[in-house]
Amino acid sequence: MRNVYSVKQVNSYIKNMFTQDFMLNRIYVKGEVSNCKYHTSGHIYFSLKDESGTLACIMFAGQRAGLTFRMREGQQVIVLGSVTTYERDGKYQLYAKEIILDGAGLLYEKFEALKKELEEMGMFAPEYKQPIPFYAKRIGIVTAPTGAAIRDIMNIASRRNPYVQLILYPALVQGKDASESIIKGIGMLEAKGVDLIIVGRGGGSIEDLWAFNEESVARAIFNCAVPIISAVGHETDTTIADYVADLRAPTPSAAAELAVTEYSRLEETMYDYEVQLKRNLRQFLAAKRLLLRQYAIRMKYLQPYNRLREQRQQLINMEEKIQSLMQKKLDRAKYNFAVRLENMKALSPLQKLNQGFGYVTDESGKTVKSVKQTEKGNTLKIQMKDGILYAKVMDKAEEEIDGREDAGRSF
Repeated sequence: MRNVYSVKQVNSYIKNMFTQDFMLNRIYVKGEVSNCKYHTSGHIYFSLKDESGTLACIMFAGQRAGLTFRMREGQQVIVLGSVTTYERDGKYQLYAKEIILDGAGLLYEKFEALKKELEEMGMFAPEYKQPIPFYAKRIGIVTAPTGAAIRDIMNIASRRNPYVQLILYPALVQGKDASESIIKGIGMLEAKGVDLIIVGRGGGSIEDLWAFNEESVARAIFNCAVPIISAVGHETDTTIADYVADLRAPTPSAAAELAVTEYSRLEETMYDYEVQLKRNLRQFLAAKRLLLRQYAIRMKYLQPYNRLREQRQQLINMEEKIQSLMQKKLDRAKYNFAVRLENMKALSPLQKLNQGFGYVTDESGKTVKSVKQTEKGNTLKIQMKDGILYAKVMDKAEEEIDGREDAGRSF
């Protein structure tokens, strides 16, 4: 009976054959990328194809550190890896360890190496970037004299600001002499004293754009005292010049937009500033006029004549007040004097005499206040209101009389 093998045994045997094949353990395969998928796990699944067939490939997440670009459909690549079978499916595939772009692979590696070196030297650092002038009057352009790049820049510059001066240095932008031509153009425009320089060209392959990846061009851009805008290729193209330049524009047209201030918008801004300035000036003058009027009123109030007049009026008011107080005090004194005068009149001997009383004295003029002061036969002198009586004491009788006011009254 013939030997019968299981599927697992066959797949294991085939895998062992692949493993023992030295060439398949380290092989370079060239082809076009197809069915490329980046899995959430980090693995990359893709196929390599040419005119004769297709080869399934996989790059595990742990191998992706050496991949310097993002794979996409249609790319021509060279994959280093090993070919073996996946026993479960019974299919063989290429397990990729390194992937480089075909043709441009060596240039791309050189590009990455130079980029890393210049970055470590600090030539890409933001602190070395010069600010782009807001209003550049003279703009130098280093590019080919023919081609879409210069036409786009000229059209956009004339539309945005017809007064800006464009100075073209017709440089070689492709080929072995291109880097030297670009460096010379940067130096001549810097010596010319332009406000800004645009260095660029249209898009192309990495080989076409290689002049802008040269270290000498990068150093010329870095050392230039004039701000430089790099505008090389299309949006997806990136060169060393883009990293070193003070500003990167995705296209030459975008560089013109960034370099040339739109004159109409500038006019509108200046008009707005003029309106605002006039408004502020009117408000400022109105405020100063009001302050001047306040100062005038204050000065008028503080004039010596006005102050003297005010003080004179105060003196008049004080004088009138003093006179009024003095008059009130005199009236009060007159009233008190009249009251006291009346009281004095009530106490005056003459007043008593007018009321029928008399003033009695003896012959020597001594006042007689008591009967005891006289004797029978004495002569008395009685003062009346209209004259004097002389009387002789015929007799006397002592007695108590109520009321002291009647003491000494003559009967």
